[in-house]
Amino acid sequence: MLLDTASLYFRAYFGVPDSVRAPDGTPVNAVRGLLEFITRLVQDHHPDDLVACWDNDWRPQWRVDLIPSYKAHRVAVETEPGSPDEEETPDTLAPQVPVIAEVLDALGVARVGADGYEADDVIGTLTARATGPVDIVTGDRDLFQLVDDARGRRVLYPLKGVGMLQTTDEAWLRGKYGVDGPGYAALALLRGDPSDGLPGVPGIGEKTAAKLLDAFGDLDGIMAAVDDPSAALTPSQRKRLDEARGYVAVAPKVVRVAADVPLPAFDPALPAAPRDPDALERLSARWGLGGALQRLLTTLES
Repeated sequence: MLLDTASLYFRAYFGVPDSVRAPDGTPVNAVRGLLEFITRLVQDHHPDDLVACWDNDWRPQWRVDLIPSYKAHRVAVETEPGSPDEEETPDTLAPQVPVIAEVLDALGVARVGADGYEADDVIGTLTARATGPVDIVTGDRDLFQLVDDARGRRVLYPLKGVGMLQTTDEAWLRGKYGVDGPGYAALALLRGDPSDGLPGVPGIGEKTAAKLLDAFGDLDGIMAAVDDPSAALTPSQRKRLDEARGYVAVAPKVVRVAADVPLPAFDPALPAAPRDPDALERLSARWGLGGALQRLLTTLES
């Protein structure tokens, strides 16, 4: 089981009241909410391995170089050239992120990131490496591109907390979007995604993108059709795709998650006991993690 950690702690932050606080009054709703999420996931799905995938770089420069608008609207503070941009984050969430990292590390839950890459790329790489089934838990539809029934890859998409998850497999994707996993990346590229600052091809919406992919197979097939006067494209589709050649040439590298990220060594096994009980006890007392932490520890021991 691979967790898109930031996606889940953002959901915890907005789903748990900020009246949930540490003894000193600091909000810890995201911390405790994430612990409750992990408890429920382990109880319901019994994974052998659990990896909290981490955004070491939420807006990698190599993606920005290809599409400058990539996540630009989410930049909170402009930094010096060469320095990473700071993501706009609620004031009471940002201080909780280091606490989440410390708690996961003390528990012994593998927390894996890579400099210059997003958590999505870590997930893509671990999914490519895996020899058995993989469940990806995320509220980010971008990762639908990794769905692969033949290899047992599915996305568990939270609808309400993590108690109600949409199991996203190929049948669901085809029913909703008319594409398979790899086809979803091409559909997203053509349609665009305002939440990620991807412009898409003007005039090509989701339904049209799905029809084009059904007709021509993949992105290469669509662009080959632009150059084929006999291909079944409307004049406006041909014109819009032709004008978007520059975007279509670079966007696949931005939209598709990496599958070959160099990762540090780590143990993915779900811990039965905390890696550092003393540190965990200190963190629990300092941040008032109480029942949320105890329920997770009890679940891990069982």
